[in-house]
Amino acid sequence: MDFEAIRSYLPLYWDALGLTVRIGWQGVALALALGVLCAVTLHLRLPVLRRLVAGYIELFRNTPLLVQLFFLYFALPKIGLRMSPAVCGVLGLGLLCGAYMAETIRSGLESIPPIQTESAQSLGMTRMQVFCHVILPQAVSRSVPGLVANVIFLLKETSVFSTVSLMDLMFTAKDLIGMYAKTMECLTLLVVFYLIMLLPVSVLGSLLERRLRHAEFGP
Repeated sequence: MDFEAIRSYLPLYWDALGLTVRIGWQGVALALALGVLCAVTLHLRLPVLRRLVAGYIELFRNTPLLVQLFFLYFALPKIGLRMSPAVCGVLGLGLLCGAYMAETIRSGLESIPPIQTESAQSLGMTRMQVFCHVILPQAVSRSVPGLVANVIFLLKETSVFSTVSLMDLMFTAKDLIGMYAKTMECLTLLVVFYLIMLLPVSVLGSLLERRLRHAEFGP
């Protein structure tokens, strides 16, 4: 193991980590927004929109992110829709994980017993108030384990960014291996930096899940 090489590569990996984290969390934000919107549409059973949302979910859950990125970055310019690699990465991640987020949140919504809706309406709350203040908060709370798993999955999927010329962690590792043939050193740093990115999410997600479970069911 060449520790001098590792020391000299560290600044490059830190820069790549910053790019990966930034695009990854922008993708998470887009995925959460899409997930909530799609889950609410499915839950409310709006006829036409429900079919469109179901089609979107099936399309993106059953195709790989790599194929989706290739389509966004290489196929869409053929019809005049061009985007930067960063925008392509955020959009690809958001669309892919939005489909998974939608299913997770929908399951949370359907887990709320109907008696809660009936009780809230008997107190004079409107249907929208019941949904926003009673149903949705509980559904999100129950969906936390699945949402955290989806976030971790999405952040790991950033490893394919290099295919659209984004200088993420994987791109940096492959580039350095190609130039200096320091395979062990470069891959060790790659593993370490992915752990730096993902372990805090996993730990915080577990703490949040335990806290919500404690709040819901008591000690």
